[in-house]
Amino acid sequence: MLKALKYINLPEHNLISGKKHATQLSYQLFGCALNTAPIVLVNHALTGNSNVCGETGWWRSMIGPGKTIDTLHYTILAFNIPGNGYDTNPNNLIENYKDFVSRDIAQMFISGLGYLEINQLYAIIGGSLGGSIAWEMAALSPNITQHLIPIASDWKSTDWIIANCLIQEQFLINSKDPLHDARMHAMLCYRTPASFAARFARSKTEDLQLFNIESWLLHHGEKLKQRFQLSAYKLMNQLLRTIDITTENQDAVEVLNSIDAKIHMIGINTDLFFVPKQNRQTLQLLQSKFSEIYYHEISSIHGHDAFLIEYEQLNKIIEPLFQTQAAPILG
Repeated sequence: MLKALKYINLPEHNLISGKKHATQLSYQLFGCALNTAPIVLVNHALTGNSNVCGETGWWRSMIGPGKTIDTLHYTILAFNIPGNGYDTNPNNLIENYKDFVSRDIAQMFISGLGYLEINQLYAIIGGSLGGSIAWEMAALSPNITQHLIPIASDWKSTDWIIANCLIQEQFLINSKDPLHDARMHAMLCYRTPASFAARFARSKTEDLQLFNIESWLLHHGEKLKQRFQLSAYKLMNQLLRTIDITTENQDAVEVLNSIDAKIHMIGINTDLFFVPKQNRQTLQLLQSKFSEIYYHEISSIHGHDAFLIEYEQLNKIIEPLFQTQAAPILG
């Protein structure tokens, strides 16, 4: 059964752009009641949402009763990025997407935690865009969590990410079928040539009209078009291209060193989007100065999407962090 959405009406606040915005922040809770157990915040990816576990949850292989992140021992909190359309309320969609950067969303999530009277989290975990927003949250509020677990993500938008986001935006603005066409292009960033070769091997559909890889891409374009809003995709793409924890007064080393959490970066050896080299560079940058930073790597032919596919490896990496003796039930 789908957990009901809950809502927080955040007052108008200043965006980084200087514009003002009032937000209705939607979220879901799973597992133990608030303030009865350690709290894990799960940040969703670009086309994801707050439905992280249960029968239809997108991380149900990792979160649930008896799973690696055990809902019998933890409270699971997941916010929706405002404007992602999951609450189906057209009034909450955001058309002025250029006014927003990823730091704005991190600040909204922090404000949501304040509304819920949550002073510190046991962990923040997220994949892709969700992992990058986790970085932004820790940069804004260095004491917000005991464990920071960004997966297949980075604390900055690299030139490669920015370039792909520009192409995505051109599809979203200029295509006759924007969601469909943008999604097809994006799937090439999320997988690898080896993944496609292993799955399709140049095979064709039964009627021999299309290669199966073509049919698969067209299917994914159609599938997203049916469940996602154009304004939401434009916003998420804008957030993806504006990830940056640095400020005018602080460089990356200063900001990263200010984070009072154990940082567990998880990369994917074949990720063509958030390339693992960037994670390794962050590790080298901080390892001599910051003792509580670790890097793990998933081995997969599937590229960026491996954080949604290689559950056995991901569970094995994070399991030690979520053993019940590591985070006892609150008395």
